[in-house]
Amino acid sequence: MKRVYVVGTADTKGEELAFLAALVEARGLPVVRVDVGTRPSPSKMDVPAAEVAAFHPDGPAAVLGLDDRGTAVAAMTTAFSRFIASRGDIGGVVGIGGGGGTAIITAGMRMLPYGLPKLMVSTLASGDVSPYVDISDIVMMPAVTDIAGLNGLSRVILHNAAEAVAGMAAHPADRSETRPAIGLTMFGVTTPCVTAIADRLRDDYDCMVFHATGTGGRTMEKLADSGMLAGFIDITTTEVCDLLFGGVLPATEDRFGAVARTRLPYVGSVGALDMVNFWAPETVPEPLRARNLYKHNPNVTLMRTTAEECRAIGVWIGAKLNACEGEVRFLIPERGISALDIEGGAFFDPEADAALFQAIEATVRQTARRKIVRLSLHINDPAFAEAAASTFLESISTERQDARNST
Repeated sequence: MKRVYVVGTADTKGEELAFLAALVEARGLPVVRVDVGTRPSPSKMDVPAAEVAAFHPDGPAAVLGLDDRGTAVAAMTTAFSRFIASRGDIGGVVGIGGGGGTAIITAGMRMLPYGLPKLMVSTLASGDVSPYVDISDIVMMPAVTDIAGLNGLSRVILHNAAEAVAGMAAHPADRSETRPAIGLTMFGVTTPCVTAIADRLRDDYDCMVFHATGTGGRTMEKLADSGMLAGFIDITTTEVCDLLFGGVLPATEDRFGAVARTRLPYVGSVGALDMVNFWAPETVPEPLRARNLYKHNPNVTLMRTTAEECRAIGVWIGAKLNACEGEVRFLIPERGISALDIEGGAFFDPEADAALFQAIEATVRQTARRKIVRLSLHINDPAFAEAAASTFLESISTERQDARNST
């Protein structure tokens, strides 16, 4: 039977945990109360802190009874992450916490599969929650008041949290999708291309489109590593620009890592490699303000990549592709790589594009399975989208034939 895990630091949040657990139980759902505190607590919990702490690689002594709170919280974070990942009966998780509790509980939540209900009631939920949510699907709910004893408002907040997690856990989403899933990357400036590809393939594939904002590429690759994707159509690799040149939406050094690890069929391109992202114009570093900048909206400013930067991007991507041993096709649209990189457009720069294309071709070691394909098209030309979709289908077919031959 799936159960709702109610998690918090019982040494400081015992009253609130009991109140929240009772509300979930009143909805007819079985509950597991989990203590992730690092100090002794008089509250009765189904899983005491010592049991959680025992999941630390160095045992409970590495977690409990420490004088330094920061060290204790870090150790409990490790222990809880390992504990929660070991459980097979989770129907949903709801946590409550301040700074320490939020860090501990959300780290564990991030270990759980996408789609499993995860709700965190936190005093930090009205600020920057990216360190806690990262690329997961955690729902953050502001506690509004501090979690330091029940009051008229906190009872309402916890009531709403209980109703939310109970509803999600009692009525899980339909997971009967039978089409294999593929990951696609998109930016506003490559939307026509990616939308057309998805429309072309949707009858046979569950097309998961990821916004190429740093977290988008990471999420796509995490799904691939988890066995949830059948391939990639990575049209928009722009996150590499921000990684290399200080933009605000960067990839990590592991970009393309899942392509190499999984050997899934991969069709990629150079979408939006003509731009580095910054926030509002005043946030652009002073030395860069004389560059070719484009105000995408009041909160986002784009900087055109130079020929020198494009060469560096091409070499970086090429080296990553060389580590990929599956069916790899990398498409180069010779007439422009974004909606802004078109004749008359703000970022039209054939010299920079040529430097990018040449660097990729010079770096990639082409084989029967790893190929660069030039197309005399703009990236948003319908013919380019058709070529990308057809290339992916051919790669899937080749991969399946290779698998049959190997058996």
